[in-house]
Amino acid sequence: MESAVRGGTRWKRFAVVMVPSVAATAAIGVALAQGALAASFSVSGQSFKVSAEKLEGKGFFQYGGMAEGTDLEGNKAAHPVAVSAFKTAEITKMCQSVVTPNVPIFGNISLQLTAGGNGTPVKAENLYLDVEELGANAEFKNIDIGVAAGKATKGPGIQPGTRANPYGFSQQADSAVLTDVKQKAWATTAGTFKLSGLSMKLHKGVKECY
Repeated sequence: MESAVRGGTRWKRFAVVMVPSVAATAAIGVALAQGALAASFSVSGQSFKVSAEKLEGKGFFQYGGMAEGTDLEGNKAAHPVAVSAFKTAEITKMCQSVVTPNVPIFGNISLQLTAGGNGTPVKAENLYLDVEELGANAEFKNIDIGVAAGKATKGPGIQPGTRANPYGFSQQADSAVLTDVKQKAWATTAGTFKLSGLSMKLHKGVKECY
């Protein structure tokens, strides 16, 4: 079975998280009332943007969650996210950006990171992506929609060190291919993450990946 989806959802601010965050399909139905928790660390008060020409992942699993941490003033904050996980993933022409606003003397400062654009893709294992906004073309193979999160078997499972309702909504697929990816995320974790052709630069003003 194959399914193709194009879609986006809405929901925004310098943390150097050298990972892309890519989710798939708008049908996740975030399980906020089910006690789900996303990243196993306190997230910063800023989200970041990521774009990629292509992401190819095997062992896909997605469920609803919350990215919990603080805002830029140190107050507690929580952000609803779609947690997407892959056993393995390869990302071509990845770009990540984050803007720090109102830096004294300098004003807005942007950090931009690129990798995987020299013919060798970025590679990751046990990749977890906490995403709040996504636009992409997506194709899934052997997708199961509406699986109880605790019963999903195709992906790496619920993120270690976090909690999630084992009876909550989730979906899984043997593989997923996303192209023309544009997304906003709060956190990403991976067992291993190899970035070929890594470049990181600071820019004065606002310079984002998209």
